[in-house]
Amino acid sequence: MKKIIYKIIFIIILFIVVCSYLFNFNKNDDLDNIKLSEVAHSVFYTPMYVAIHNGYFKDNGINVSLITTPGADKVAASVLSGDSDIGFSGSEATIYIYNKNENDYLKSFARLTNKDGSFIVTRKKYKNFKLEDLNGLNIIGGRLNGMPQMTLNYILKKNNINANIDTSVNFDAMASSFIGGLGDAVCLFEPTATEVVSKGFGYKAAAIGAYSGSVPYTSFYAKKSYINDNKDLIGRFVKSIDEGLNHTLNTDSKTLANEIKDEFPSTSLESLTKSIESYKKIEAWPKNSKFTKNDFDRMQDIMILNNAISKKVNFNDLMYDIKN
Repeated sequence: MKKIIYKIIFIIILFIVVCSYLFNFNKNDDLDNIKLSEVAHSVFYTPMYVAIHNGYFKDNGINVSLITTPGADKVAASVLSGDSDIGFSGSEATIYIYNKNENDYLKSFARLTNKDGSFIVTRKKYKNFKLEDLNGLNIIGGRLNGMPQMTLNYILKKNNINANIDTSVNFDAMASSFIGGLGDAVCLFEPTATEVVSKGFGYKAAAIGAYSGSVPYTSFYAKKSYINDNKDLIGRFVKSIDEGLNHTLNTDSKTLANEIKDEFPSTSLESLTKSIESYKKIEAWPKNSKFTKNDFDRMQDIMILNNAISKKVNFNDLMYDIKN
């Protein structure tokens, strides 16, 4: 009798396990898969990580596979080649591709940030830092004609600051190069800026975003053909991003740090909280993901001043507007 009971129990358990597996399989099978290439891994992109970890993408029927591809040029190349479905970097990448007369060029459809996200970290401590203090300094500023370098140069020129911007250092080596003794200052994103300061290698002098004005600094884009073939999917993607932005703007920094901590396993919760707070202070995140022509034109003004382009591109040519 006991053997019969054990067999029945075993069959019931086996049935539950199989049903559970099939349910999860079918559930995941219902999701649309997107390969998303991000230009860097930074607290600056908190709303996107919130959308992933809080399940906003999955709630909208999307499974996101996130990969980091350092350099906006490399992200754009990844999208053009089909290695990624959607790219995430500065919108300047779409302009460069468009100006090369690419047939299936890239169109932006959502922005995540509206300020420069880097902070000036200096070797010297300034009691009351002013931009004029950068005169004569050697600043590690990132890749030539990338948004970090161009925005920094734009601010310096607009304020008549004479400083040298070192563009020879790769983005992912900027902090280590500064720690190793290169330069008088460096431009770093969070949480790297906070970590460099906390370890005693420098002082956080200023947020570049406080001087740059509103700019669609980082955005999502895809090939024209991909957008045309996946309009509903793009719409759901943008809805997820907007939910992430709304949650980020209306949630305290410590709670957000807990929600995205798995993205930064080697960073302390305290550093993550401080990093998020730094971005909240400069209002780095927009209320929604929609582009504005004024902000896009300001980005092009920055590019023209840096001789990266000679004339502006038509806003409507490079934008895909999600109709609500």
